[in-house]
Amino acid sequence: MRTIHPSAIVHPKAELGNNVEVGAFSCIGEHVVIGDGTKILHHASVEGHTTIGKDNEIGSFSVIGGKPQDLKYKNEPTKVIIGDRNQFREYTTVNLGTVTGTGVTKIGNDCLVMAYCHVAHDCLLGDHVILANYTGLSGHVILEDWVILSGMCGISQFLRVGKHAFVGGMTGIRKDVTPYVILVGDPSEVRGLNMVGLKRRGFDNERIKAVMDAYKIYFDNGLEKEQALSELYKKYSDQPDVKYFADFIRNSENGISR
Repeated sequence: MRTIHPSAIVHPKAELGNNVEVGAFSCIGEHVVIGDGTKILHHASVEGHTTIGKDNEIGSFSVIGGKPQDLKYKNEPTKVIIGDRNQFREYTTVNLGTVTGTGVTKIGNDCLVMAYCHVAHDCLLGDHVILANYTGLSGHVILEDWVILSGMCGISQFLRVGKHAFVGGMTGIRKDVTPYVILVGDPSEVRGLNMVGLKRRGFDNERIKAVMDAYKIYFDNGLEKEQALSELYKKYSDQPDVKYFADFIRNSENGISR
């Protein structure tokens, strides 16, 4: 059973699951697949080779699967893939991937993308990500699970933000952001651990203590990068949160926000 408003334009080759709702004056393209229970609100467009999972909500005047804002794009059949239970509020845009990138823009599960946000080509968002109003992601950005970007943030191309990081409003992000931290300002500055977020997500006192110690070793001890990493690996070789933190820093190709 589907509910499609008479004014909506749905291509006959589009694939719509059970209980999909398509609102007034919305447009659904030829190569679109929409999972069960997803709602497309009025005046929204879903275009390109776009696959949307179950129980999502696409806000009014949003454009999902639009062409990349990349002059090299030549109408290649690149993709947008969206998981389950995400909310895209009004006027959000999610662009297709590019052949010079991964070829796909991908968003996980249980994300909230607030009004007027932009997710550019080849971005990868994990699960439980929140983008507050007017935030813009440039191409090839990776946001890992539980990342929160507050309103009016901007992030440069190819950057990565680690799990559980919290970025304050109007922050300009020009380097990778380590897991667990709070980053604010423009120019940006790390202001400590996202303690509230870690506690909400079930980190016990032992895990928080280890992460806090890792934070101090890297950010507060005045050590060079390799010295700090060596100490982290030696002291916490069996602690997965700290190992992930150290691996993130070691593997960064863009420098680390401090």
